[in-house]
Amino acid sequence: MKSVALNAFPRSLGRRAGAKKLRANGRIPAIIYGRQAQPQNLEVNAKEMENLIHHSVSENLLVDLAVKDDTRPNRLALVQEVQHHPLSGQVLHVDFHEVAENEKVTVMVPVESVGEAAGVKTSGGVLEHVLFKIKVRALPNDLPEMIQVDVSHLEIGQGIHLGDIKAPPGVEVLGDKHISVLAVAAPVTEAQEAAAAAEAAVAPGEVEMIKEKKDETAAGAAPAAKGAVAPAKGAVPPAKGAAPAAKAGEKAPEKTAEKPPEKRAEKKPAEKKK
Repeated sequence: MKSVALNAFPRSLGRRAGAKKLRANGRIPAIIYGRQAQPQNLEVNAKEMENLIHHSVSENLLVDLAVKDDTRPNRLALVQEVQHHPLSGQVLHVDFHEVAENEKVTVMVPVESVGEAAGVKTSGGVLEHVLFKIKVRALPNDLPEMIQVDVSHLEIGQGIHLGDIKAPPGVEVLGDKHISVLAVAAPVTEAQEAAAAAEAAVAPGEVEMIKEKKDETAAGAAPAAKGAVAPAKGAVPPAKGAAPAAKAGEKAPEKTAEKPPEKRAEKKPAEKKK
């Protein structure tokens, strides 16, 4: 990857007010950090930075920063992050990661398929991108903008794994070698699409059946009196003719002792007169 020259200036204004003033003057606030020095606030020309971003093939952009009036005027850095305005797309802030020419760095690089897979061309298969980016490690000047993979030989059911990718010289592909990156899948038939749609849809008959069962249960149950307390589970129902239970907060009626029935006096037979 070739480095691109970019002019930068030390930034003295900070906070939101300073950032707004910089953008009004056609500059973008930035910061550079790395292992070699402490983080430093910078500002770059807005048009120059936007042109670099728009003409870059990859997200990884290596720049040769020329910082004016600085003790270290030339610095090699990777564009680590670019913040855009959510509506206008205007560049708001840029993060630079300073690197050394003789030290390897690890970045994510996009994967691009080359050619048309045989399974797609002859059998109607579908080429699936399992991984759109892979992790690589290399010297800054050896970093590729992207990695191209030839898929023209792939048939249905075949794929390319991480270990199958041939990296450029000086570049090491990191990660599990058995992870699939690209694959050709069989086409989905109309019957399979219909079956998947049928499984996803909810059968209306099941909903109506449940509703009918609920209605029957509600109709069969006797309407409870307003404010009545439901009988406890396992409670013995009251005997027929028994007095109703007392309401909450009321005393139960006292049970009056029943008098035994009075015995009628037995009539003695009248004595015969002599």
